[in-house]
This record gives sequence, C-alpha cells and structure tokens, in this order.
Amino acid sequence: MIKILIADDQDLIRESLKIILDMNNDIKVIGLAENGNKVLDLLKAQTPDIILMDIRMPELDGVLCTKIIKENYPDVKIIILTTFDDDEYVFYALKYGASGYLLKGCSVQELTSAIHTVMNGGSILNAGVITKVVKLFNQMAQANIAMEIDGRNAEELNRTERSIASLVGRGLSNKEIAEKLFLSEGTIRNALSSALSKLNLRDRTQLAIWAVQTGISREFHD
Repeated sequence: MIKILIADDQDLIRESLKIILDMNNDIKVIGLAENGNKVLDLLKAQTPDIILMDIRMPELDGVLCTKIIKENYPDVKIIILTTFDDDEYVFYALKYGASGYLLKGCSVQELTSAIHTVMNGGSILNAGVITKVVKLFNQMAQANIAMEIDGRNAEELNRTERSIASLVGRGLSNKEIAEKLFLSEGTIRNALSSALSKLNLRDRTQLAIWAVQTGISREFHD
C-alpha cells in the first residue's frame, strides 16, 4: 500500500485528490495539510511514502518544506504540484530533492502513473521541464550543481555510466535507456547507482540537471 500525504492550501483540491486517490486499491491517503508547517507536524506522527506538495502555500511553502523534509526524512519522496509555470520554484524544488513536478490540471491517469513511477524509484522528468530548469543555472551561481562536482569525479565515469547520464539528462526511463544501450534494466540500475556515487549526487534528478548543464546530455548519438 502506497501511503500518500496531500499538502495544498485549497480545501477543494485536498479533498478532491483524496477522493481520487483513495479509489486506487494500492494507494491510501493518510493525511491532509493546508501548509508546510502542518506537513511537518503530521510527519511526527506517521511517515508517508510520497507527499503531493503544493508549491505555493502560506506560512511555509512547498519548496522550503521540501528542503526540510529531505534533510530530515530523506526516504520520503515528494512530487510538487503547481498551477504556475514558475521556473525558479521548479529549479529549487528539484535541487532540494523533489522527484519531479506535475501541473494540477494533469489527468487522473498522469497523477497515479507519477505516483507509481516515483514509488519505484523513478523521477517525473521530461525534456521540457529540464530545459526550463537549466535556463536558471547561469543566473544562480550559488546553486550551480556542475561547479559542486570535482572534475576528477566526472572523469571516473566509465563509458556506460556516461551514456546513462546522457540519456537520463534527456528524460529517458531505465527501460528506455536499457533498450538504447542493449543492456538489462538491472545493469542500468547498477550503473546509475555507481554514477551517482562517483559524482556524489543524491538522485536521478540531480544527475539529469548535471548532464544537461555540462552538455553531457548531448553526447549520446543513436
């Protein structure tokens, strides 16, 4: 059973999402919160698998709440929900450890699919989102992921790991990467884990941003 916590400052959205998600046999909504502070209070009582987090909430917004949660509850996965096409918010949410973001207008199928993807260790990434986020790198030197990685670490990547980083940067799933590289999904998972370890990156999302920012995402040729 996938345990979900919904955080949104609008009652209607919280209740609607709860009704929709509770219709799934393998998903259970265990809590509702109207702001980030309430989320943190609820986490003291029980730990969800995934938090659907509104990006703009009073008292404590979704971005800062994401940062606090990932620092204290690193295993809790977060999907940011937003009605705003706001690059800066998306950038920081991903940087702090969110597994991706969805527009509130997405379909029920997209929402449930995203939950299952994130629960299985994936990220809700696509080329469009990554491109938007990367636009901010030149303006935000203090948050520059590439500069935080020692060049020698990047040189430690073998050919397979580098190819995987390139394809992750394009938003491909493990299955799609396995098909392109003619390798098993298990091999891809192991090589991905090795690449993250060598680069001292937290997750697939940071690897994708790093790959786009450094140009590695353009290296792989079909």
